[in-house]
Amino acid sequence: MSKRTGVFVCHCGKNIAATVDVKKVARELAKDDGVVFCEDYVYMCSDPGQGAVIDAIKENDLDGMVISCCSPTLHEKTFRDASELGGLSGFRCEIANIREQCSWVHKDPDEATDKAIKISRAAVRRVQRNEPLDPIGVPVTRRALVVGGGIAGIQTALDLADAGLDVILVEKQSTIGGNMLKLSETFPTLDCSQCILSPKMVAVSKNPRIRLLTESEVESVSGFVGNFRVRIRKKAQYVDPELCKLCDDCSNVCPVAVPNEYDEGLTNRRAIFIPFAQAIPASFTLDEAACLGLKPVVCGKCEEVCEAGAIDFDKRPTVFEEEVGAIVVATGYDLYGMDKLGEYGAGRYADVLDGLQFERLCSASGATEGHILRPSDHKVPKEIVFIQCSGSRDPENHCAWCSKICCMYTAKHATLYKHHVPDGQAYVFYIDIRSGGKGYEEFVQRSMEKDGVIYLRGRVSRVYEQGGKLRVLGVDTLSGRNVEIAADMVVLAQAMEPSKGTAEIAKTLKIGLGKDGFLAEAHPKLKPVESVTAGIYLAGAAQGPKDIPETVAQASAAASKVIALLSKEELHHSPTVAKVRDPYCTGCAMCVDACPYEAISLVGGKAAVNEVLCQGCGSCVGVCVRAAIDVKNVSQLQIHEMISAVLAA
Repeated sequence: MSKRTGVFVCHCGKNIAATVDVKKVARELAKDDGVVFCEDYVYMCSDPGQGAVIDAIKENDLDGMVISCCSPTLHEKTFRDASELGGLSGFRCEIANIREQCSWVHKDPDEATDKAIKISRAAVRRVQRNEPLDPIGVPVTRRALVVGGGIAGIQTALDLADAGLDVILVEKQSTIGGNMLKLSETFPTLDCSQCILSPKMVAVSKNPRIRLLTESEVESVSGFVGNFRVRIRKKAQYVDPELCKLCDDCSNVCPVAVPNEYDEGLTNRRAIFIPFAQAIPASFTLDEAACLGLKPVVCGKCEEVCEAGAIDFDKRPTVFEEEVGAIVVATGYDLYGMDKLGEYGAGRYADVLDGLQFERLCSASGATEGHILRPSDHKVPKEIVFIQCSGSRDPENHCAWCSKICCMYTAKHATLYKHHVPDGQAYVFYIDIRSGGKGYEEFVQRSMEKDGVIYLRGRVSRVYEQGGKLRVLGVDTLSGRNVEIAADMVVLAQAMEPSKGTAEIAKTLKIGLGKDGFLAEAHPKLKPVESVTAGIYLAGAAQGPKDIPETVAQASAAASKVIALLSKEELHHSPTVAKVRDPYCTGCAMCVDACPYEAISLVGGKAAVNEVLCQGCGSCVGVCVRAAIDVKNVSQLQIHEMISAVLAA
């Protein structure tokens, strides 16, 4: 038990000191039993502040240290490292959070000061019974898993492979490329998306360190950082990509036609198809759901005409397990559903399109080979209306968040329209123009001034069809007038939302979701690519709306985190894990059932903890009726003494 405890109380500039009487907290803590050193300091996280911790430990022969400051999420490691430099075990240093849990949530200085004293006093009681623990060594598997084959997953996989790591890239579709490959051009440079993405796709397929698994999904994940065991299910591969000659004979005889996902439903495809010319893997694929029947075979015409013998109807799904050291989740986004935007005529009128459908009209590889034509009659639209924030920034009816890229891709769409239809007129209804990026504002201004796009500040209330035209009713808030436009086509700039299956993959990987359904990062500023589960990282639009440059940057950031993690021969796991007191354990297995990390099992009729799997959450402690299990340095005795200290204060 610690008998010589030191305490530092941080002002944190005015973050704490504006509400809490820091000097009074230090005076009160100095009176506590076992506290032999207590001072306040303006910025404890500064280099002099850390130096003061080191000096205090050495000069006062301290065997315990409490820093009353901000969240341990920010600086626990900082002060534990400083304690180590002073010769004190880092696990005999505790953080009393008097900023987030006290000064920031109180206005009354007296109440805040009293609470800060109690929080600090409880931390003193805890640290006095802390053990000087040593980190647990964990071996590392030098292989990474990337979930999602869009631009984020591709960039991550290439960066990891370039660093000499083996990579498994899992994509649920039949090709990699994601939504970026559907784009005609990219803002603000108007580069062809396929021209800049296809080389990366080919690089993935040719890289010997990357194992590409398309039409595959992650079923389960067990293990821990550095040593995950992943179960992957791959759909039946009825067409062998090694044998397929891309002759197109199979699709020519297929009698089934279904909407083409690559063209966003503007064209049809066959049940056996290749998604697009640059698809990777470069092979036809058989859509079992669209096929007339495989069990038994109903049609079989495609197999009959395949001279290469690439089609085998007897193939079955395969399930296999892989061991990886880290996981990057890059599952991308979907557009907010058209079926939810009835006020704009979405889903009712053929000439009301979403953003990706318009991209396919503009693309040379798209539904109309780059000609902008109305889906209803294939005529050139002479007046077109773009409606921004369709489903975004509308917490009452749709999505509360700004989707970040809609202003820019609408400006791009209007520009592309004018390039294709020089004598046409484009209108843009907007709430605000948000163009925060290099060259973005200039791009928007160019669409207004050079291309003659008319921007109307205001919302659209209704879109309906009359006399072969789409009547768009809105308002121009700058002039204060109602606006009605007879348009030939309407394009909705829809909100970005998490891709289908994001919630399921988050549950499988045991990572968090934000209130908007996107994957939650561990800290919005300091850990933007880390998830709340160690060893699992986030990249791209799965974490939140973002454009291509930001997606690529985050993908490379996630890759760098994985490289740093897997470059070590051994990882160190926190030793604050559960510990069983065997004499009191009856083997009831309640702790086994309660453990969310599957870290506890019965061995010889007693509970046993796998310290590497244990995360020290304390779920087991809460269900043990015999008090036979504790978490090191958060024992039940410590909790009792902390509560007693607060009640006595």
